[in-house]
Amino acid sequence: MSDDNRLLGSETYPKAYPEDAYADDFDLPEDPPRAINWNLLTAEEAEVEWRDLDAWVSWLKTTFGLPPAIVPPYWHRHDELIWELSALHTHFLACYDETASPSAPIAWMRDFSEARYRLREWVAICGTRLDRDRPTRQTRWPGETPEPSGDEVEIHDRPRDFADVVSADAARRRQAQSTVTTTMP
Repeated sequence: MSDDNRLLGSETYPKAYPEDAYADDFDLPEDPPRAINWNLLTAEEAEVEWRDLDAWVSWLKTTFGLPPAIVPPYWHRHDELIWELSALHTHFLACYDETASPSAPIAWMRDFSEARYRLREWVAICGTRLDRDRPTRQTRWPGETPEPSGDEVEIHDRPRDFADVVSADAARRRQAQSTVTTTMP
């Protein structure tokens, strides 16, 4: 049998990834999976979560052949997609944990099916596409100050943009942490 195939029962099937691709691509949690509240993460925690989520979203997109109408390149610039994908990621980790019920993976697959519909809706609402992105339009309620909606941009270098977003997020969190620390008695 070639190195490009693995044995499953009496049949072989092509490997989609090298032997330990999952372990190589992700920092598998040592502790049981937990929900991620992006609003409460420190800068250091957020950097780890960003990178884990990005690796998992890339794996998800490739493994399931998801189009940009479900997972667009600039998902990381849209809070609604970050929260949905993060929830799906932690649910995946819980369902595929070695201590999970043997039926947990099928529950994840069912929930993943439902999540794809929500992701399509989020992507349609926010207006991001394969080659272009714009900030999600915000409806302002009466009395709220309107903010500039932001211009549409071409997508040229997704990995670089992701790194820039993570860096800016970490800097914002460090500044907030510093402000809290210096204003405490």
